[in-house]
Amino acid sequence: METEQEIIAMPRIGDKAPEFKAVTTQGNIHFPNDYKGDWVILFSHPADFTPVCTSEFITFASLEEKFLKANCKLVGLSIDGLYSHIAWLRSIKEKIEYKGMKNVEVKFPLIEDITMSVAKKYGMLQPNESSTKAVRAVFFVDPKGIIRAIIYYPLSLGRNFDELYRVVVALQAADKFEVATPADWNPGDDVIIGPAGSCGTAENRMQGKEDMECKDWYFCTRKLDKDTVLKKVLKK
Repeated sequence: METEQEIIAMPRIGDKAPEFKAVTTQGNIHFPNDYKGDWVILFSHPADFTPVCTSEFITFASLEEKFLKANCKLVGLSIDGLYSHIAWLRSIKEKIEYKGMKNVEVKFPLIEDITMSVAKKYGMLQPNESSTKAVRAVFFVDPKGIIRAIIYYPLSLGRNFDELYRVVVALQAADKFEVATPADWNPGDDVIIGPAGSCGTAENRMQGKEDMECKDWYFCTRKLDKDTVLKKVLKK
Protein backbone atom coordinates (compact mmCIF):
# COMPACT_ATOMS: atom_id res chain seq x y z
CA MET A 1 0.00 0.00 0.00
CA GLU A 2 1.42 3.37 -0.97
CA THR A 3 2.04 5.97 1.65
CA GLU A 4 1.08 9.63 1.41
CA GLN A 5 4.77 10.50 1.18
CA GLU A 6 5.12 8.34 -1.91
CA ILE A 7 2.07 9.91 -3.55
CA ILE A 8 3.16 13.53 -3.14
CA ALA A 9 6.85 13.00 -3.96
CA MET A 10 7.85 15.32 -6.76
CA PRO A 11 10.94 16.26 -8.76
CA ARG A 12 12.60 19.56 -7.97
CA ILE A 13 13.96 22.48 -9.95
CA GLY A 14 17.31 21.46 -11.40
CA ASP A 15 16.41 17.76 -11.54
CA LYS A 16 16.29 15.82 -14.77
CA ALA A 17 12.64 15.46 -15.80
CA PRO A 18 11.46 11.94 -14.85
CA GLU A 19 11.34 9.75 -17.93
CA PHE A 20 8.19 7.99 -19.08
CA LYS A 21 6.50 6.52 -22.12
CA ALA A 22 2.82 7.20 -22.69
CA VAL A 23 -0.10 7.04 -25.08
CA THR A 24 -1.46 10.45 -26.09
CA THR A 25 -4.05 11.95 -28.40
CA GLN A 26 -1.19 12.54 -30.86
CA GLY A 27 0.36 9.07 -30.63
CA ASN A 28 2.99 7.57 -28.36
CA ILE A 29 5.62 9.75 -26.71
CA HIS A 30 8.84 9.14 -24.82
CA PHE A 31 9.31 12.05 -22.43
CA PRO A 32 11.56 14.02 -22.23
CA ASN A 33 13.65 12.20 -24.86
CA ASP A 34 11.34 13.16 -27.74
CA TYR A 35 11.73 16.84 -26.85
CA LYS A 36 15.52 17.20 -26.81
CA GLY A 37 16.49 20.59 -28.19
CA ASP A 38 13.13 22.18 -27.32
CA TRP A 39 11.65 23.82 -24.29
CA VAL A 40 8.46 22.11 -23.20
CA ILE A 41 5.65 22.79 -20.76
CA LEU A 42 4.27 19.59 -19.20
CA PHE A 43 1.04 20.43 -17.44
CA SER A 44 -1.70 18.47 -15.69
CA HIS A 45 -5.40 19.13 -15.29
CA PRO A 46 -7.85 17.48 -12.88
CA ALA A 47 -10.28 15.85 -15.31
CA ASP A 48 -11.81 15.90 -18.77
CA PHE A 49 -15.25 17.48 -19.20
CA THR A 50 -14.74 19.95 -16.35
CA PRO A 51 -15.31 23.70 -16.84
CA VAL A 52 -12.07 25.24 -15.54
CA CYS A 53 -9.99 22.69 -17.46
CA THR A 54 -12.02 23.40 -20.58
CA SER A 55 -11.31 27.13 -20.34
CA GLU A 56 -7.61 26.34 -19.93
CA PHE A 57 -7.41 23.99 -22.89
CA ILE A 58 -9.12 26.46 -25.17
CA THR A 59 -6.61 29.09 -24.04
CA PHE A 60 -3.57 26.83 -24.35
CA ALA A 61 -4.64 25.66 -27.82
CA SER A 62 -5.27 29.25 -28.96
CA LEU A 63 -1.81 30.27 -27.76
CA GLU A 64 0.06 27.20 -29.01
CA GLU A 65 1.59 29.00 -32.01
CA LYS A 66 2.80 31.77 -29.71
CA PHE A 67 4.51 29.24 -27.45
CA LEU A 68 5.96 27.39 -30.44
CA LYS A 69 7.45 30.62 -31.74
CA ALA A 70 9.15 30.92 -28.35
CA ASN A 71 10.67 27.46 -28.88
CA CYS A 72 8.29 25.85 -26.42
CA LYS A 73 6.06 22.82 -26.99
CA LEU A 74 3.03 21.84 -24.92
CA VAL A 75 2.13 18.46 -23.40
CA GLY A 76 -0.99 17.95 -21.29
CA LEU A 77 -2.01 15.21 -18.87
CA SER A 78 -4.97 14.05 -16.83
CA ILE A 79 -5.94 10.83 -15.15
CA ASP A 80 -8.41 9.91 -17.87
CA GLY A 81 -8.42 7.46 -20.74
CA LEU A 82 -7.63 8.15 -24.36
CA TYR A 83 -11.23 7.88 -25.58
CA SER A 84 -12.38 10.31 -22.90
CA HIS A 85 -9.68 12.74 -24.05
CA ILE A 86 -10.72 12.42 -27.69
CA ALA A 87 -14.41 12.93 -26.92
CA TRP A 88 -13.71 15.94 -24.70
CA LEU A 89 -11.44 17.65 -27.24
CA ARG A 90 -14.05 17.06 -29.95
CA SER A 91 -16.69 18.64 -27.70
CA ILE A 92 -14.44 21.65 -27.10
CA LYS A 93 -14.02 22.21 -30.84
CA GLU A 94 -17.68 21.72 -31.75
CA LYS A 95 -19.55 23.28 -28.81
CA ILE A 96 -17.48 25.53 -26.56
CA GLU A 97 -16.79 29.23 -26.89
CA TYR A 98 -14.76 31.09 -24.30
CA LYS A 99 -13.73 34.75 -24.43
CA GLY A 100 -14.39 34.85 -28.15
CA MET A 101 -12.35 31.71 -28.80
CA LYS A 102 -14.35 29.03 -30.60
CA ASN A 103 -13.88 26.16 -33.06
CA VAL A 104 -10.59 25.58 -31.26
CA GLU A 105 -8.73 22.40 -32.13
CA VAL A 106 -6.28 21.06 -29.54
CA LYS A 107 -3.28 19.83 -31.54
CA PHE A 108 -0.73 19.25 -28.79
CA PRO A 109 -0.61 15.79 -27.12
CA LEU A 110 -2.81 14.99 -24.14
CA ILE A 111 -1.47 12.04 -22.13
CA GLU A 112 -3.63 9.13 -21.05
CA ASP A 113 -2.72 8.38 -17.41
CA ILE A 114 -5.45 6.13 -16.03
CA THR A 115 -2.86 4.23 -13.96
CA MET A 116 -1.71 7.57 -12.45
CA SER A 117 1.91 6.48 -12.99
CA VAL A 118 3.05 9.74 -14.61
CA ALA A 119 1.05 11.89 -12.18
CA LYS A 120 2.75 10.12 -9.26
CA LYS A 121 6.22 10.54 -10.78
CA TYR A 122 5.66 14.29 -11.01
CA GLY A 123 3.85 14.77 -7.69
CA MET A 124 0.70 15.90 -9.46
CA LEU A 125 -1.50 14.17 -6.88
CA GLN A 126 -1.99 16.21 -3.72
CA PRO A 127 -4.03 14.14 -1.21
CA ASN A 128 -5.46 17.15 0.62
CA GLU A 129 -6.91 18.33 -2.71
CA SER A 130 -7.80 14.96 -4.22
CA SER A 131 -6.29 11.49 -4.35
CA THR A 132 -7.84 10.76 -7.75
CA LYS A 133 -7.43 14.06 -9.63
CA ALA A 134 -4.20 15.78 -10.60
CA VAL A 135 -3.78 19.37 -9.45
CA ARG A 136 -2.90 22.03 -12.02
CA ALA A 137 0.85 21.43 -12.13
CA VAL A 138 3.13 23.14 -14.65
CA PHE A 139 6.67 21.92 -15.31
CA PHE A 140 9.00 23.98 -17.50
CA VAL A 141 11.61 21.64 -19.01
CA ASP A 142 14.61 22.96 -20.93
CA PRO A 143 16.19 21.55 -24.12
CA LYS A 144 18.50 19.32 -22.02
CA GLY A 145 15.57 17.74 -20.19
CA ILE A 146 16.15 19.65 -16.95
CA ILE A 147 13.25 21.05 -14.91
CA ARG A 148 13.77 24.80 -14.71
CA ALA A 149 10.58 26.03 -13.05
CA ILE A 150 7.48 24.55 -11.41
CA ILE A 151 4.11 26.19 -10.72
CA TYR A 152 1.26 24.47 -8.86
CA TYR A 153 -2.37 25.63 -8.73
CA PRO A 154 -5.26 24.12 -6.74
CA LEU A 155 -8.20 22.49 -8.51
CA SER A 156 -10.37 25.59 -8.23
CA LEU A 157 -7.90 28.09 -9.72
CA GLY A 158 -7.36 28.47 -13.46
CA ARG A 159 -3.86 29.31 -14.63
CA ASN A 160 -2.56 32.71 -15.76
CA PHE A 161 -1.33 32.16 -19.31
CA ASP A 162 0.43 35.51 -19.59
CA GLU A 163 2.58 34.37 -16.67
CA LEU A 164 3.31 30.95 -18.20
CA TYR A 165 4.50 32.63 -21.40
CA ARG A 166 6.49 35.22 -19.43
CA VAL A 167 8.30 32.42 -17.57
CA VAL A 168 9.26 30.67 -20.84
CA VAL A 169 10.71 33.87 -22.31
CA ALA A 170 12.40 34.98 -19.07
CA LEU A 171 14.14 31.64 -18.56
CA GLN A 172 15.53 31.75 -22.09
CA ALA A 173 16.60 35.38 -21.75
CA ALA A 174 18.38 34.61 -18.48
CA ASP A 175 20.28 31.76 -20.18
CA LYS A 176 21.18 33.59 -23.38
CA PHE A 177 22.30 36.87 -21.75
CA GLU A 178 23.60 35.44 -18.45
CA VAL A 179 21.42 37.74 -16.38
CA ALA A 180 18.57 37.48 -13.91
CA THR A 181 15.12 38.97 -14.38
CA PRO A 182 13.59 41.12 -11.61
CA ALA A 183 10.03 41.21 -10.32
CA ASP A 184 7.37 41.57 -13.02
CA TRP A 185 10.03 41.49 -15.76
CA ASN A 186 8.96 41.50 -19.39
CA PRO A 187 11.10 41.87 -22.53
CA GLY A 188 12.31 45.47 -22.70
CA ASP A 189 12.61 45.91 -18.95
CA ASP A 190 15.99 46.28 -17.24
CA VAL A 191 17.68 43.06 -16.17
CA ILE A 192 19.67 42.24 -13.06
CA ILE A 193 23.44 41.87 -13.16
CA GLY A 194 24.32 39.73 -10.16
CA PRO A 195 27.17 40.39 -7.73
CA ALA A 196 30.41 38.48 -8.27
CA GLY A 197 29.82 34.84 -7.43
CA SER A 198 26.07 34.95 -8.05
CA CYS A 199 24.07 35.07 -11.29
CA GLY A 200 26.03 36.33 -14.25
CA THR A 201 29.78 36.26 -14.89
CA ALA A 202 32.55 38.80 -14.61
CA GLU A 203 32.68 39.00 -18.40
CA ASN A 204 28.94 39.64 -18.55
CA ARG A 205 29.22 42.42 -15.97
CA MET A 206 31.98 44.14 -17.94
CA GLN A 207 30.03 43.85 -21.20
CA GLY A 208 27.13 45.69 -19.63
CA LYS A 209 29.25 48.20 -17.75
CA GLU A 210 28.56 51.12 -20.06
CA ASP A 211 24.84 51.07 -19.25
CA MET A 212 24.94 49.38 -15.84
CA GLU A 213 23.41 51.22 -12.92
CA CYS A 214 24.16 50.18 -9.34
CA LYS A 215 22.09 51.31 -6.36
CA ASP A 216 24.45 49.40 -4.09
CA TRP A 217 27.07 46.67 -4.56
CA TYR A 218 24.42 43.94 -4.62
CA PHE A 219 21.77 45.65 -6.78
CA CYS A 220 22.91 46.44 -10.31
CA THR A 221 20.73 46.61 -13.42
CA ARG A 222 21.34 47.24 -17.07
CA LYS A 223 19.17 47.90 -20.07
CA LEU A 224 18.30 45.09 -22.43
CA ASP A 225 15.96 46.29 -25.13
CA LYS A 226 12.95 44.29 -26.23
CA ASP A 227 14.09 43.68 -29.81
CA THR A 228 17.43 42.28 -28.65
CA VAL A 229 15.67 39.83 -26.33
CA LEU A 230 13.08 38.72 -28.85
CA LYS A 231 15.66 38.23 -31.63
CA LYS A 232 17.46 35.77 -29.36
CA VAL A 233 14.38 33.99 -28.03
CA LEU A 234 11.76 33.92 -30.78
CA LYS A 235 11.95 31.90 -33.96
CA LYS A 236 11.99 33.94 -37.17
